[in-house]
Amino acid sequence: MSDDWPQLVSLLAATIRLATPLVLGALGGLFCERAGIVDLAIEGKMLAAAFAAGTVAFLTGSAWLGLAAGIAAAAAVALVHGYACITHHGNQVVSGMAINILIGGLAPTLALAWFHNGGNSPPLVGAQRFVGIDLPFASTIERLPILGRLFGELIDGQTAPVYLAAVAVPIVAWVVGRTRFGLNLRAVGENPLAVETAGISVAALRYRALLCSGLLCGIAGADLSLAQSAGFFRDMTAGRGYLALAALIFGKWRPIPTLLACLLFAFTDAVQTRLQGVALPVVGVIPVQFIQALPYILTVLLLAGFVGRARPPKALGMPHVSPR
Repeated sequence: MSDDWPQLVSLLAATIRLATPLVLGALGGLFCERAGIVDLAIEGKMLAAAFAAGTVAFLTGSAWLGLAAGIAAAAAVALVHGYACITHHGNQVVSGMAINILIGGLAPTLALAWFHNGGNSPPLVGAQRFVGIDLPFASTIERLPILGRLFGELIDGQTAPVYLAAVAVPIVAWVVGRTRFGLNLRAVGENPLAVETAGISVAALRYRALLCSGLLCGIAGADLSLAQSAGFFRDMTAGRGYLALAALIFGKWRPIPTLLACLLFAFTDAVQTRLQGVALPVVGVIPVQFIQALPYILTVLLLAGFVGRARPPKALGMPHVSPR
């Protein structure tokens, strides 16, 4: 077997881990944007969830209570976004950016006031973090050549948020594409007046979409502080909320293409981590800052030149004022 094989498998395993918050955040944004709400606040919801999860997990000693707190925090932020955009018909882009800026300053300020640790939460250990889960019959499958190695590295031993993200993709695809709620959700994003004429509350439906977004973004934020890291630190989302939104647009507001876009961005992120400090032929060692910018450069290139014409929901970004 080639010496490059273990490195490739390790790269794919890192891609899955790094894609988890992107997938969850993008699926959360899918609910909002399909309902006609611009979800720039994915970043803020994820950061609020990461802070709440890290704080509660440290205080209670339970990663699962931290996850619940992260979901609650993200849902609360989503409701604030809904209150501004749905109840008061505010500008959705401005509201989303305001939330991102607010949470970006509030979370580390609270962490500094409570823990006196430079705006970070204390390090999490033991049951305060999510660790890898050994799947049933994993030892038997891992004895198989090639397939066993792939199963052991890519599927077995992942953390709970990774498995939740994997389960969330088909569930979201089914809910949005096959259920009455999904049909109403897509309709309200295209023609909210027609939905209201049918006797369905547009505001209530959009608030439900925001709560679904809060649930998924809460798990994404908790994954950052409880699984990928050992606690909360300042700006730990590092633009992942915007990458998730870009993946949603690149995937044309559909779950499976959005998943593939998230995996592509995560693969680039995994590659840039391994390229730091590596001397390449002819060019030598590339500056770390340029290497770290690769996922964002790829995002701009894809959205600017290769994504094609992505038609958003017709009512996206338009506040609905009932004619009654």
